[in-house]
Order: sequence, then structure tokens, then C-alpha cells
Amino acid sequence: MNGVARAARMFRGASVALLLVGLVFGQAGCEGRAPETNAKGEAKVEKRHSGPKVAVLDLSSGAPEETDGGFLGLPAKHRSFGELIAALDDIERDKEVRGVMVRFGSGQIGLARSEELGDRLSKIREKTPIHCHGDGFTNATLMLAARGCTKIFVAPSGEVEAVGIAAQLIYLRKLLAEELKVDIDFLQVGKFKGAEEPLTRDGPSPEARESLEAVLRDLRAIWLDGIKAGRKRPGMEDAAEDGPYGAQKAKATGLIDDVKYSDDAATALRDEVHAVRDETFFGRGASADRPDDLDDIVRMLAGSTDESGPIALVRASGSISMEGGGSLGGSSGITDKELSPIIARLEKDDAVKAVVLRIDSPGGSALASDLMWHRLMKLRAKKPLVVSVGDMAASGGYYLASTADVIFADPSSIVGSIGVVGGKLGIGTAVGRFGVHAETFPASPKPGAGARAAYMSAFSAWDDPTRARILESMTEVYELFLARVSEGRKITVETVAASAEGRIFSGRQGKERKLVDELGGLTEAIAKARELAKLPKDARVAIISGNRGFLGGGGADGADERVNGAARGAAQAQVHVEAEAARRLAPGLVPFAENLLQLGAGERTLTAMPFALEVR
Repeated sequence: MNGVARAARMFRGASVALLLVGLVFGQAGCEGRAPETNAKGEAKVEKRHSGPKVAVLDLSSGAPEETDGGFLGLPAKHRSFGELIAALDDIERDKEVRGVMVRFGSGQIGLARSEELGDRLSKIREKTPIHCHGDGFTNATLMLAARGCTKIFVAPSGEVEAVGIAAQLIYLRKLLAEELKVDIDFLQVGKFKGAEEPLTRDGPSPEARESLEAVLRDLRAIWLDGIKAGRKRPGMEDAAEDGPYGAQKAKATGLIDDVKYSDDAATALRDEVHAVRDETFFGRGASADRPDDLDDIVRMLAGSTDESGPIALVRASGSISMEGGGSLGGSSGITDKELSPIIARLEKDDAVKAVVLRIDSPGGSALASDLMWHRLMKLRAKKPLVVSVGDMAASGGYYLASTADVIFADPSSIVGSIGVVGGKLGIGTAVGRFGVHAETFPASPKPGAGARAAYMSAFSAWDDPTRARILESMTEVYELFLARVSEGRKITVETVAASAEGRIFSGRQGKERKLVDELGGLTEAIAKARELAKLPKDARVAIISGNRGFLGGGGADGADERVNGAARGAAQAQVHVEAEAARRLAPGLVPFAENLLQLGAGERTLTAMPFALEVR
């Protein structure tokens, strides 16, 4: 019962240890019991734990920046992008690995993360064959496979969606204003911002079109280059944009190598490299294969998922808000309530020598962005701070990124969108058609006092003086945004302004405009943090999470958190089905929709990306 003893030691007498020991005892049993037998009564052969092996990466559930809590609110294991990068490091160090099997299933991964993973796998395949299998491939996962895989397989009934890159925006002005009689009061600062245009126009402005098309052209070039560099066959550029293809047609075009079921592809790789076993390093099955998971479960239940290390990796993904609440199936996103205390703790922790902030966000609350900017700048004053941009650090997301000593972004990341938007949708005119009327009673006798006092009411439209005052306030926030980026990046406000007004850029374009320092992913960002902190190249990295675990966390609210821990776990279980449905329906839209919902929940000014931009 070694596992039980180890679990008990870790709890150091905590009352919950009795529960855990009981659970582990029930599963593991005692040493010396009769061996298990198969249907014929023969003793089962134990799974081999040594000898040449194939490392398995299961990407069928994707590789999100952060994962939602599992049972009892525990974070899912071996599921996040950071853990996938760590798994690749483990594979490179493991001398028993003879080949790598990547199972895509029908998983979806963003373009920037696909680009980074493709680069990492391409380095591994210089020494080790990498076979990749998908039930189907999207634009992004096809590029990943092309860049990183020695051979690509697809299921017989699968499809390769090599269809090229395009954006589609929906304009609602006529429906809202003319048909439903909704009062649309939206303002923006920055002529390229375009956030209000789907609500106030029937098509894009020339400025919004220019900004979006410039980014799409660069993303297309990066995507095509990735496929051509990996496949090295004639005609790849035309084939990559001429799908979708069935499995056999995709093979005929050269986009994939063969048509097989997943298990057959895995068997073929094992035979080719003379491996005697598989080991799952990431995804489903990793928990069963990797030896430290019992200890990890104990730490999670005890509310301590964070392990010590001189480099702290902090993950910040989703919509930016003051307190969160992710109502559309996402996580709580990036919240001042959660992230600022983590940053404050890392600032004061002398054991932490450098921090890597991994950002994947379209922005959100202007207030929350500025409060977290202030906290991050205080941290930077004491120790190196490196930012790694995931799929995007746009608007408020870039507000946070600007605090870094060094910003890394993949060429296909999205950065910029430095601008401000705010407003509301009013229903006064719409419900007035049905005899519903709202009367405002101002306390002040001054002209326009009622319109000003009720300016955020859904039943009142803005008058011109109120609109002018709101635009003045938003302009002040915009100028503060420019100043914050200027201070963080150590460049002039004029330099920032030339790339502002809401324009978005690819990571490659951002580097040219001094919005990004280096092109690279999370691996390169961690290496830079070690260098700046004068640490050895193998210095430990601790992944910091805001999840406080089943028993809650510390700090001033620690006692209340512990009391409410079980209730939160039950609530998570209750909404799990609805949340999963929202993510599956339109996962890329969730943080953007949650941004807009903030306008109906007290926020008026947002530093937010104007639209969802997700390459499948």
C-alpha cells in the first residue's frame, strides 16, 4: 500500500486524508492479494513499464490555454497547452521514446498554438518519427500536422477541411433598428475599431475592411507557408485552398499520406520503431500512465495545485472583467479579483525569480485591464516579466501584455486592437409599440437632468449632451491606454498611436511595429525568463492557477472560500452540461459574447476586440 502511505504523508494529518486513503485503498487494494485473471482463468500480464516505447499525445480534446474544473471543481489533468509543452519537453528527454503518435481525433486548436506545436514537433521529428492521425483535419490542425508530422493519416470516413481562410461578419442594424425598433447607442474611439459597426451599419467601413483584410492576408501567407514547408510536394498551395476533401481525395492530393483507422496507424508505428509499449504523455489516458498523478490529486484536493519553482507560469485566458462569472460556458476568464492577488503574491515571493504571463484574450473591461496593468508593472519592477501571446492578446489583452520586459508572439498570433468601445442597446422604442412606457423623474430641475441620470437605462436613448460627455470619457480612457502601452513598451506615445485606433495585426506585423519583441512561443518565452533571471536552462517552471481547489484558498477570504468550496463544486457540476454545449457550439465566440454581456451588467467602457477571429 505504498500509494496510500505516500498520500497520507502529503496530507500531514489533514482530516481529508481519511477520505483520500479510503478512496485509494478501495482502488489499489493491499499488496499480496491474488492476481487478477482473465476469462480463461489465466493470470493477466501486467503492463510493461520499461523498454522502447511510443509516446502518445492525445489532442482530441484540443489544448486550451486553461481547462475548466472537473469533478468537485478540480482542474483537469494533462489537458492545457502549458502542460502539452511540458509533455513535449518530457518526450525529448526520455531516452526510451522511439516514436511519437499524435491523435487529433476531431479536436480543434487555434492557429497560433498550431503553429507553435508544429514547430516543436518538427524539431522532435529530426530524431524521432512522428505519426499523426485525425478523424478529420481543419485548416489549423492540417498546418500543425504538415509542419510537425513525419506521416499523416486520416480515418476512412474522415474529411480534410482544407478550404482556405476567410472572415464573415454579421450586420444587425436593419433587424435591430428598423424591424425591432431597438435604440442603438454605441460609441468607439479609434477609426479602425469597428466594434459597433455590426450594430450600427449594414456593412463594413473602409477602415474596418482595411484592418481585417490586412491581417487575413498575412495569416493566409503564414498558413500556406507552414503547409508547403512541411509537405514539400508540388501543388500544395492550390490543394490547401481547394477542399474540403474526403479521405482518399486528400491522399491523392498529397495533403495526407494514407487512410487508416487510429489503432491501425498506431500499430504500424510500433512495428516500424520496434516499440514494446505505449505511454500517453498528454490527453486522455495520461492520468493512468504517468506516476505522479496520485500526488497531484492530493495537492488539488488540498487546494495547492501550484508547485514551487523559480519560474512562475501564469495563465490568463478569456474575457477580461472585474469579477468574472463566465455565463456562456467559458471559464471565469481573466478577472482582477483573481489575477491581481496572484501577481501580488508572486511579487512578494523571493523564491520566484521571474514570471511568464501567457495571454490569450480579446480584451474586456477597461477598468479591470488598467488595475491589472498597475499590478503587473509593480511586479516587473522587482523581477523579470515575460509575456507569451497565445492565439491573441488584443485590446485589453494587449493592455496587459504591454507590461512585459519582453513580449513573444507567434507569427499568426493577433495583437493590437488598441481602442475603446462602449454603449448600450435600448428597448424603449421597441416596447413602446406594445404600450409599454418608462417615465424618468429627475431630482434636479436642470434641463437634461433626467437623460443624464438615467443614461444607462435600457428604456432611455442618449441625448446629444449625454452622448458628448460619454465620448469625452471614453477618449480619456483611450489616451490612458496609449500612455500605458507607451510606458510599458518604452516607446513614444506617437509610435503607439501609429498602430492604434483599433487596428489589429498578426504577430509578425506586430513585431515590425514594435508591439512585439520576438517571434516565438511559450518555449522561447520560458527560455528568455530563465536568461533574464540568470537561472540555469533547466530551472523549474511552476504552473500557477487561480483555482483554489476543493478546500478553498488562503488570503483574507480563505475561511469563506473553504466554507463555500463544496457549494462551488456542486454548482460547477450543475452547469457542466450547459457549459459544454456552449463551448461545442461556438467555442471561439464565448469570450467575445461575454465581453458584450458586460455592457448589460454595469460596464460601460470596454477595451475589447471588435469581433471573434478564430481560424479552424
